Amino acid sequence: MKIKRKKILIVIGGGISAYKSLDLLRFLKKDGYEIKIVLTKSGKQFVTPLSLVSLSGGKIYENLFDKNSEAEIDHIALSRWADLILVVPATANIISKLSHGKAEDLASTILLASNKDIILVPAMNVRMWSHKATQENCKKLITYGYKFLGPTEGQMACGEFGKGKMLGPKKIYMEIKNYFYKRNIVKNKKFKALVTTGPTREYLDPVRFISNESSGKQGYEIALALKRMGVKTTLIAGPSNLQIEKGLKVIKVKTSDEMFSAVKKSLPVDVAVFTAAVSDFKPSTFQKNKIKKDKSKERIELDGTIDILNYIGKTNQNRPKLVIGFSAETEKLLHNSKIKLKNKNADWIIANDISKNDIGFNKDYNAVTIIRSDGKVSQIKKNKKSFIASIISGEIIKKLLINDKSLN
Repeated sequence: MKIKRKKILIVIGGGISAYKSLDLLRFLKKDGYEIKIVLTKSGKQFVTPLSLVSLSGGKIYENLFDKNSEAEIDHIALSRWADLILVVPATANIISKLSHGKAEDLASTILLASNKDIILVPAMNVRMWSHKATQENCKKLITYGYKFLGPTEGQMACGEFGKGKMLGPKKIYMEIKNYFYKRNIVKNKKFKALVTTGPTREYLDPVRFISNESSGKQGYEIALALKRMGVKTTLIAGPSNLQIEKGLKVIKVKTSDEMFSAVKKSLPVDVAVFTAAVSDFKPSTFQKNKIKKDKSKERIELDGTIDILNYIGKTNQNRPKLVIGFSAETEKLLHNSKIKLKNKNADWIIANDISKNDIGFNKDYNAVTIIRSDGKVSQIKKNKKSFIASIISGEIIKKLLINDKSLN
C-alpha cells in the first residue's frame, strides 16, 4: 500500500551510521513521503548538508536561532508540521539528553516540544548500548512515549561484535510504512470513542461539595492515545487542572448528572472508557444559600447518583461495542473488580489499587490489571500513566479491529 504525502521530520545524529540516512531518504522520497531534515552539529561530521539537500529537495535545518526563519520559531513549527519524527541514528548522547529533558540545540528542542510520535533508531558501540545508564535512559524514554526501532546485533564499525548496530535503511523504511499503514486502517474505519475522566462535584450549597482525589490524568492520557491512533475521541471531563492538548474534543462537566447527560449525548460510539471517579452520593437537597455555621451540625441526607457504567453496560440502545470501566479499590482488588465486571455488564474492567501512595489518584504513575469478560486477565506494571494509556489504547484498537472483522 503506497502512502502519499505523509510528513516525516528526520533528525540526523552524530555517528558513523548517519550515512545510512541517505539510503533511507531515497526509499522514503521514492514512496511519496514529504521530508524535512534537522542535521545535528555532530551529524554534520558524517553527512554533508549538500548531499541531504540533493536527496530531500528542501532546506536543511541546523541552527536553533536561524536569522532567515526566526519568525517561524523553527523548533515549534517543525514539530507541528510533522506527522512523525524519526531520530536516526539515535546516539547514546541524544538518548541521554532526551531522558533528562535537555533542550540545548535545535534537535533536542524540537523533540522536547513535539506533540507527535517520535521513533528513535539507536546506533552505538555494544558497551555503550549495554551500559546501565543507557538502559535506564531508554526505559525512562519508553515511559514518556518514545518508540524504539532496534538496535540489532552485528559487526560494529569499531570492529567489535554485539548489540548496538543500527537497523538497515530498508528495514527502517518498512517499519515506517507499517506504522502509517496501521494508522490509516484505524482512521479509515472511522472508529469513535468517548472517555470520561476526573472527579464529579455534588454540591451542598453554592460553595461546598462532595468530591474525591481524582486528577483525571489517566483518562486524559487514554483519550489522547486513542486520538493519536486515529480514533475520533471525545473526552468528558470533570473538574481538574489538566492542560488539554489542542485538537482533542473535550466536554467539561461538574456533577454526575451533567456527566451522565454528556455521555448519552455523545452516543453512539464504538468504545466507551469510564475512568471518571463519579461520586457515589449526592445531597438530597441543594441549599441555594451558603449553609451557615450555626446550621453545620444539621444532618445531611444523601441520595445515590446515577451509575453511568451500569446504565451504558446494560442499555439496549446505542450500547458501544466495547464498554470499559475502571475499578478503584483499596482491598480485594481482583475479587471486587470481577464482581463489578459482572454486575455492570461491562466488557472489561481495569482495576487499580488506590491504597498505595505512589500510584493511582493524583499521581503520575499507575499500575493496572485488565480483566476481560472472557476470563482473560493481564497486568500492566507500575509505569507512567501515559505509558499505561498507550498499552490500554493499543489493546482497545486490537479488539475493535477483531470485532469489525467478525462482522464482515
